[in-house]
Amino acid sequence: MLLKLCAILEAATGLALLVAPPLVGRLLLGAELVGVAVPVARVLGIALIALGVACWPGRTALCGMLTYSAAVTLYLGFLGFTGRFGGILLWPAVIAHAR
Repeated sequence: MLLKLCAILEAATGLALLVAPPLVGRLLLGAELVGVAVPVARVLGIALIALGVACWPGRTALCGMLTYSAAVTLYLGFLGFTGRFGGILLWPAVIAHAR
């Protein structure tokens, strides 16, 4: 029961980071997340959702890793295509997570 509750709370925090990173930053850290901190916070949100999936009773760590890799591939690819952010390692990271 405790593991299920923790999985729900982690996934909910991750979803909040995906949807409203500045708000979550302000509530958790007392500071607004701006600039590059926003996509980093969203990747953290994806990781927390994947942790929630991995910790859900009956799921495996593989389910969590597949969730993380698929979601990060899509999000990093989105960042690359929109052109707002894009360092030299962005596309290699997209390819690595897509494998």
